[in-house]
Amino acid sequence: MPTYLLDRAEKREKSAARPLWLTGLLAAACWLAAGFITTFWPDHGRSWPYSQAWSGLQLALGVMLLVLALSYRRWHRRGRGLLRAGQWLIALPLLFSLWELLTAKTGALPLPFFAPPQALIEVYLTDWPRLLNSLYHSLSLLLLGVMIGTLAGFISGMAIGWSQRIGYWVHPILRLLGPVPSTALLPLCLFIFPSSFGASVFLIALATWFPVTVLTWSGVANIDKAYYDVARTLGASQRFLIFHVAIPAALPNVFVGVFMGLGASFSVLIVAEMVGVKAGIGFYLQWAQGWAAYPNMYAALIVMAFLCSGLISLLFFVRNRLLSWQQGVMKW
Repeated sequence: MPTYLLDRAEKREKSAARPLWLTGLLAAACWLAAGFITTFWPDHGRSWPYSQAWSGLQLALGVMLLVLALSYRRWHRRGRGLLRAGQWLIALPLLFSLWELLTAKTGALPLPFFAPPQALIEVYLTDWPRLLNSLYHSLSLLLLGVMIGTLAGFISGMAIGWSQRIGYWVHPILRLLGPVPSTALLPLCLFIFPSSFGASVFLIALATWFPVTVLTWSGVANIDKAYYDVARTLGASQRFLIFHVAIPAALPNVFVGVFMGLGASFSVLIVAEMVGVKAGIGFYLQWAQGWAAYPNMYAALIVMAFLCSGLISLLFFVRNRLLSWQQGVMKW
């Protein structure tokens, strides 16, 4: 057996022989200490209404981690994900404690520009209908624009890569309009489209269209010509070459383009929602900034971060299912 496999086996045996999860014990101590700081350290200037709920959550997490650390032998073989997250379970309470000390406890970071964690909890508990409505409108707008842009980019990229005649006419337009930031066309779109929703969809679709087109075109153009020759030798038609040779071979590049387009569409979404619409995360951010409701703004930013991360994770899940032979080539 190779030496590195023996070392791994020895590490697993030593890990199984441990009666306690030491990292979990340290994480439990950190969460309990964070809860005590929130509970017993007096607030500076004003009292925060959800401090008890926040400290209770921290103490509950500390107790739960303590139980897991003491029962390590029962679950360690099935809890590899939890073991991998052990250092983050230590870092998070330390960051929350520092955040709490700099805002609610000492006032080192001034209000209203900086708020403690319990202020964000208050926003989620009291203003969740408006946040949920904004999330729904943003998600609807984003998905519609990305789907239109991906479909248009895939068709145009396939056409340019497959036909030199189409590429002769479309390629100059692509080089001229593609690099232009979509948000620069916002005033023109608001004039052309009858509603701000249509203008926003067009801008998001345009931001997605360019990278999907370029990457799809590159994927088709870089296919080994031997694949086509073998298929033609076996009697393949043009339709077969497109749907069974060109498209499957170009799919890895297509997903790279969708990934880049999805990232670009997030910034366009926020800018588009700040002009003319009456709902959405961008509109909510602008409203919160206008009323100096900075906890609401931070809460919306966190929701936006989870939305973007979740959509990209879903994209990679679909990619790994469709392109199982390339699983692990792109990391997220």
